[in-house]
Amino acid sequence: MAAGGDLAFSSSFLGSVSEEEARMKVLNKYLSTRSYIKGFTFSQADVEVFRQFLGPPPDQYFHVVRWYRHIEAIYDDSNEKSDTNKLLTSKGRRTQPQWSPPEAKELPKLRLYNSLTRSKEIFVPQNGRRVLWYCCGPTVYDASHMGHARSYISFDILRRVLMDYFKYDVFYCMNITDIDDKIIKRARQNYLYEQYKAKKLDAVQVLEDVMNALKPFAAKLNETTDLDKKQMLERIQNGVKAALTPLERAMQQKIFPDVTKYAEVLLEEAKDLLSDWLDTKLGSLVTDNSIFSQLPKYWEGEYHRDMEALNVLPPDVLTRVSEYLPEIVEFVHKIVENGYGYVSHGSVYFDTVKFDASEKHSYAKLAPEAVGDQKALQEGEGDLSISADRLSEKHSPNDFALWKASKPGEPSWDSPWGKGRPGWHIECSAMAGSILGQSMDIHGGGFDLRFPHHDNELAQSEAYFENDHWVRYFLHTGHLTIAGCKMSKSLKNFVTIKDALKKHTARQLRLAFLMHSWKDTLDYSNNTMESAIQYEKFMNEFFLNVKDLLRAPADITGQYEKWEVQETELNKCFYEKKSAVHEALCDNIDTRTVIEEMRALVSQSNCYIAAKKMGRQLPNRMLLKTIAVYLTQMLKIFGAIEGTEATGFPIGEGGQIMDVESTVMPYLQVLSEFREGIRQIAREKKVNEVLQLSDALRDDILPELGVRLEDHDGLPTVVKLVDRETLLKEKEEKKKAEEEKKRKKEEAARKKQEQEAAKLVKMKIPPNEMFKLETDKYSRFDENGLPTHDIEGKEISKGQMKKLKKLYEAQEKGYKEYLQMVQNGSVN
Repeated sequence: MAAGGDLAFSSSFLGSVSEEEARMKVLNKYLSTRSYIKGFTFSQADVEVFRQFLGPPPDQYFHVVRWYRHIEAIYDDSNEKSDTNKLLTSKGRRTQPQWSPPEAKELPKLRLYNSLTRSKEIFVPQNGRRVLWYCCGPTVYDASHMGHARSYISFDILRRVLMDYFKYDVFYCMNITDIDDKIIKRARQNYLYEQYKAKKLDAVQVLEDVMNALKPFAAKLNETTDLDKKQMLERIQNGVKAALTPLERAMQQKIFPDVTKYAEVLLEEAKDLLSDWLDTKLGSLVTDNSIFSQLPKYWEGEYHRDMEALNVLPPDVLTRVSEYLPEIVEFVHKIVENGYGYVSHGSVYFDTVKFDASEKHSYAKLAPEAVGDQKALQEGEGDLSISADRLSEKHSPNDFALWKASKPGEPSWDSPWGKGRPGWHIECSAMAGSILGQSMDIHGGGFDLRFPHHDNELAQSEAYFENDHWVRYFLHTGHLTIAGCKMSKSLKNFVTIKDALKKHTARQLRLAFLMHSWKDTLDYSNNTMESAIQYEKFMNEFFLNVKDLLRAPADITGQYEKWEVQETELNKCFYEKKSAVHEALCDNIDTRTVIEEMRALVSQSNCYIAAKKMGRQLPNRMLLKTIAVYLTQMLKIFGAIEGTEATGFPIGEGGQIMDVESTVMPYLQVLSEFREGIRQIAREKKVNEVLQLSDALRDDILPELGVRLEDHDGLPTVVKLVDRETLLKEKEEKKKAEEEKKRKKEEAARKKQEQEAAKLVKMKIPPNEMFKLETDKYSRFDENGLPTHDIEGKEISKGQMKKLKKLYEAQEKGYKEYLQMVQNGSVN
């Protein structure tokens, strides 16, 4: 029978076979080569053949049963109603079995630690996948430091995870505080100090002014009870006093070149206390508003440069206090209108008592236990706003300024209440409200901002909007300590971001943050950074090894290799780790656990690669590529990798990184193979000079170009592109290790030589003389030189004598060996 034709067996042929079972066997054999899937079909005559059977064929005649059921199914589905046109089977009509869906496994949901409840809450944005997020930005009056980095890198990681992992549409708004008591005071002091320096006063006047400035400074030091602040002030005072001594000595001796030099040193050392003294005397005379805008403008620029260097994403919207004065005035006005603010002596204050008494409001949601903490409240008001007259203007000590009447020497703007400037807390409320509206999903800031800043933000904003949900989730990053000590700009105990980046890369800093919980205290120390460096190196080596494996030539089908037990096990581990990573990210974006799960996955992959190499087998490249791409993607999500490269860390800096590797690597591969061929010939021919040149290429020349070659016995040389600086550092460390190894070897040889020399000296002593040399122990001896009495004249005991005889015998043996060596001429 032909495809597309009939079955082509005849009833007459089957009729010639007498027994039904025999006919069944003949038909089964014939049908074994016929498949309806390949296009064979049947006719009505063929149907009649099947009807000659007394009943459905037995299951043992598989091909007859197959065709019987095929014909029956078609006849059952036809429009013919006659029972004679149907075939009956033992099972009746075949239908699809009932399908059941798998039992659904409950997936973890994203939970964030919400300071409003002090617990992890399921994250539910107010508007579908869209997330409105406001973050408190810096007060720009000095260099950005690692405390800033703690908050802004941490929030950058959280933001990236929400956007790139959980696929939320995040709208991120951040402010710049460019009007503030700290800025005003610092700008004024800097201006007055520079004016003072420009006068080029003689050393006598400088000395007199510094001595005058020291008096109020000493009083301030005596009044300070905060231990950290006291230590900081003492350091300043000691520095000034140390600079005073050489100047006074030079003036007494009338060494004028030294007088000028030491006067300049004193001027720099006394900058803080002179600035404070000048501000107290002349601060009220500074009236030019531009003086107060130049300082924050400069430091804002430095802040943005620092954030760019740290690979922190810029905000979608940046707001500056100086640009939102009309909105701030309107915001304050409405709070007063709503009955939660009051005017006093040209300033406007928030009425915390009235607000808290309202049924729909609650004051200090974040830190209720801190209410009444006057030290924290005064820090929130600012150094220029806590004078006795200012504090007396309030109805309650817990009230805080919404608008401050400006004093002489302070910048000011028009308002319904007179010339003044915004309070610290109101600026965030007004700017965030202008951009994000009456309620946001996330508000972020440092832990130390909870009270009073964020609690006051919440109160005045909910007073303005008359709601109780201005913020749904409040996220606070943990403190940063420096080698276990509190970090504080005001205490001059801080590391600037620029200084940190001189010691470590942005990636290493970010990895250090990823290795710790974003909401807990992070200690910035050598140990912390060394852990980050080692993690980076560990991951990078894996990526480089995978890249090398992927460069091995293979045709398009050869890249797909059979999986054995080892591949199945590694793939199982991979999916277990992916699941663990997802669970950790759902658990308050726990990057610390994620980093460890990724480390464990790489360790497992390294073991797999090592096992394959040991068995002289190639690892499965596609599986390792999948793992490496996943790890790379996770590090990209965390902001630890920039660029478009699919696998691993980029090489060097700049946007042409991918092109560099793809362009250079083929040439390096050819060079590596050529070198391997030369080495093989040199080993066979025993040409050591060629081998030395080959090693020099590997150890000295290529590292200078950022290329590492790794030779493995019996396996192809591994070629890796690595940062030149990294390779040179490795080379230096290797050199130091070799030198240390050499030093230890020489030290061991020297000690051995000394021991041999000492042993020889001892061997030269005849046994009958050895104890006689110990005049401080023994006084009398027998004819063999064995002691009989100790130094006090007491007879040697039997037990002690037994020990002495053993020593005597050992010396006797050694002495005989010495005599033999002399006889042999091996010693002089």
